[in-house]
Amino acid sequence: MGSFVNQIGMFFWNIFHRPQISDILDILLVAFLIYQLIMLTRGTRASDVVKGFILLLAARFLSELLGLTAITWILKLIVSNGVLVMVILFQPELRHALEQLGRGAKLELPGSSSVDENTRIVTEIVQCLTTLSRRRVGALVVFEQRTGLKDVVETGTTLDSEISAPLLENIFEPNTPLHDGAVIIRGNRIVAASCMLTTLSESNAISRDLGTRHRAAIGISETTDATVLVVSEETGVISMARGGRLTRHLDADSLTEILSGLYHGPNTSIFSRVTSWMKGVLHNGKKQA
Repeated sequence: MGSFVNQIGMFFWNIFHRPQISDILDILLVAFLIYQLIMLTRGTRASDVVKGFILLLAARFLSELLGLTAITWILKLIVSNGVLVMVILFQPELRHALEQLGRGAKLELPGSSSVDENTRIVTEIVQCLTTLSRRRVGALVVFEQRTGLKDVVETGTTLDSEISAPLLENIFEPNTPLHDGAVIIRGNRIVAASCMLTTLSESNAISRDLGTRHRAAIGISETTDATVLVVSEETGVISMARGGRLTRHLDADSLTEILSGLYHGPNTSIFSRVTSWMKGVLHNGKKQA
């Protein structure tokens, strides 16, 4: 008991009296890892597991402080095997984190086509989704980013088609062979349709009014970096899932802004303005000539 208290006292004495650069870096890294763990499990059932594990650590400390030998021995066994338990319990979250670390650059991403082609694609998708929203036809469109979705594509029907509003509307038309499931878009191509998104989000923050389509959209956005657009069949509301978060009640302007960010990048608006201004100047110059 006394040695344990002395070790704790020595630990804090070293922190406050003999801090080294490596010690400060070590503390910052541990704090960063704890913060990332909290953010990774926030709003999921895993957050309750983390709270329970912290309570076990606190109980072990108190039992050792009070000299409860049997309880201390039991809690020590539990905590010593905690790493293995955490790996098992947090398997989905750890997989998500490792996928983020292992993402590499893909050869074909939204924005790899010409500016005019990207603008056409944005217009076609916005036109399709707003039409489906007005008609209250359900839709689920997944935009692949750096995380490959080959396993999802293989669950559907391969298309490899050019993106167009009529084609997308026809895919999601009720009582047609491909209407049930998600459409996967990679760059400027519709890769597949009628794909099954099997990972449903387990977040407690999701409204109970939302059905399987929205939970599937949030689920794939939690495990990959995909951007997902959803049209509710019941209300016609257009939503976006990205990074495990759902943004609802999107209109045509919001969709255009989101898709422009995907296909044009953050600097496109400035580039487009400069290009339009130069075209206007040249056009006026020709008129004056």
